Amino acid sequence: MQTTTGVPASIRSRLRAATRALAALALLGIGGAAAANTLTQNVSWTIDRAGTSTTYGIVAYGDSIYAGYNGSTTNAAKYAATTVDAEYLSALWNADILNVRRAKSGAVASDIYNNKIVAEKSYMQAASTRVVTFEMCGNDGLQARSDFKSQTGTCSYAKLDAAVSSCKTYVAAAMDFVNANAYAGTKLKIISNLHYPGYAADNVQSSCTDATTGSTVNLQSTFLPKVATMNYWMCEYARQKGFQCADNFAQYMGADYDSNGDGQVDSDALRYVAGDSESSYLTRIVTTLRATIRDANTHFVSASSSYDYIQSDDTHPTYTGGTVTAGLFGGTTGSGAPRYTSFTGGKSPIWNQYGHERMGWALSTSNPASP
Repeated sequence: MQTTTGVPASIRSRLRAATRALAALALLGIGGAAAANTLTQNVSWTIDRAGTSTTYGIVAYGDSIYAGYNGSTTNAAKYAATTVDAEYLSALWNADILNVRRAKSGAVASDIYNNKIVAEKSYMQAASTRVVTFEMCGNDGLQARSDFKSQTGTCSYAKLDAAVSSCKTYVAAAMDFVNANAYAGTKLKIISNLHYPGYAADNVQSSCTDATTGSTVNLQSTFLPKVATMNYWMCEYARQKGFQCADNFAQYMGADYDSNGDGQVDSDALRYVAGDSESSYLTRIVTTLRATIRDANTHFVSASSSYDYIQSDDTHPTYTGGTVTAGLFGGTTGSGAPRYTSFTGGKSPIWNQYGHERMGWALSTSNPASP
């Protein structure tokens, strides 16, 4: 059917979609979302295991990390961390696993809480749901970091402190909401904490001067305690509220061997320990084990071998396994056979070679034995 102008309705519809896409690109900026903008990137993907028709669900809420953001406004990683975990669950439970990712790249914690976790609670309430997971606060930190880096004159730490405060508020609120609203048969509730993107690049002096010393400050030394505080409270609230905590900071920022001869593998030594006080955790991360923290662009799996966990934007995790539509033109709902049908020692052959694979494995270590 044609309009009076002679342009078919189907073409007009595609032109309108293209116009909206161009407008969105202008807002976001070519190459990635600006700090103050958001891009919804929802994906539903089922790991379709041969020989079974029973389906259980893992519901994931978050920002660009769980979205599998890769710099594109139209697609994202198929095997983002929670879909990787779905493969582990499929093998463990001998079932099909539907991973629902309700994600908003660029969103701060309050946005994820209000417009994803609360507004889209129906996904966690589905009777098939067995795992609910979320991650947040990364953009709160990134925006505060950008503000601090741009400062001249006397340094203001107000936005850094506000980011930490907002993170604590909405992480706790999100856990309480999930506890009150998730399907009664949910077996696992788990949060992912933050890696520190740009760790090496931040090892420079600020453009502003500290009011007390009158000198510039090292950016890395300024930001690390803030990241560590956010991470402590994510894991500590998890302990208090019946969640598990996937410690991505430890998994990304610590090597998989004992680099300092203290008898512990670095990535294990950096992990949150249940019962840690905030002060003891911060001392361990910021002071005691500081020398073992390394930029995740070079994640050492041995003394002589490393993998790059961070994409070229110096922020988002690396991935493998292709992409799916997610962004300006909608999201993907699809299915596919698992890449791996069994896991020797609970680890895929590439568990430590990509950022999303490592995060997915970290989630999997808390998976219940049965659905």
